[in-house]
Amino acid sequence: MATVNFSVPEEVKRKFNAVFAGKNKSAVIADLMMRAVEEEQKRRKRAQAVDRLLERRNCKKPASLDEIRSAREELRS
Repeated sequence: MATVNFSVPEEVKRKFNAVFAGKNKSAVIADLMMRAVEEEQKRRKRAQAVDRLLERRNCKKPASLDEIRSAREELRS
């Protein structure tokens, strides 16, 4: 097990201690840290996916209005 030291505002500490009284606070914090890691990993994956889509968009030429109309008509029939 590793030890982590960090500072938080006194109000946050008081509320945390009140809400999690009688609980294993180290386990609660470890769980919150793991959730934060997972959320950040998901955020980065989404950002990479958006970047890839934008790259592809820059490489493709836009469809003309005639091409869009033709595609719509083809889908309707």
